[in-house]
Amino acid sequence: MKNYILIALVVITLVFASCEQPQDPFLIQKQNVGMLTDSTQVRELETIYKNDSVVRFIGGDEFTGGINTIDIYEKGGDKLLELTPSQALDSTAIIENIRIMDDRFKTEKNLSLLSTFKDIMDNYSISRIDNLINSVVVSVNEINASFTIDKKELPANARFDMQLQIDKTMIPGKAKIKYFMINWH
Repeated sequence: MKNYILIALVVITLVFASCEQPQDPFLIQKQNVGMLTDSTQVRELETIYKNDSVVRFIGGDEFTGGINTIDIYEKGGDKLLELTPSQALDSTAIIENIRIMDDRFKTEKNLSLLSTFKDIMDNYSISRIDNLINSVVVSVNEINASFTIDKKELPANARFDMQLQIDKTMIPGKAKIKYFMINWH
């Protein structure tokens, strides 16, 4: 009788273990981008991207101000991500910002680099819009993301006034995303 219970437990455990789905390497969620999480350390990148290329720019503090970006490339040469750690030259530093470089990365609601401002509006609540010199930055706290849209996409009366409070009604729905960033810390 004990052997039957033990065998049943082993079979049930194997069934549940085999049902576990692997992580989508291109899924963007609030606390992960593909295989990266909001607690991934720099030293883990070589393991996470063992089939890809991890390229680190290490410059002197005199010019870079202590920032060192890490680029992730596919073996074929396509750039996937641009990462910024919380501390320069520290292998225990966590990844703080991620710039999405490949349009295969998508949120659960199919938002990617190929999306438009209308796609952002239809799927997420906009937290803030910042007016910069040549662009506007649309922040979506729901997924810790910010989207940069070139001011060339805006009507002429909204392109040149830095003091103008940009409202979501001023951005055309067809405006393309220039940069897609995830900000964790």
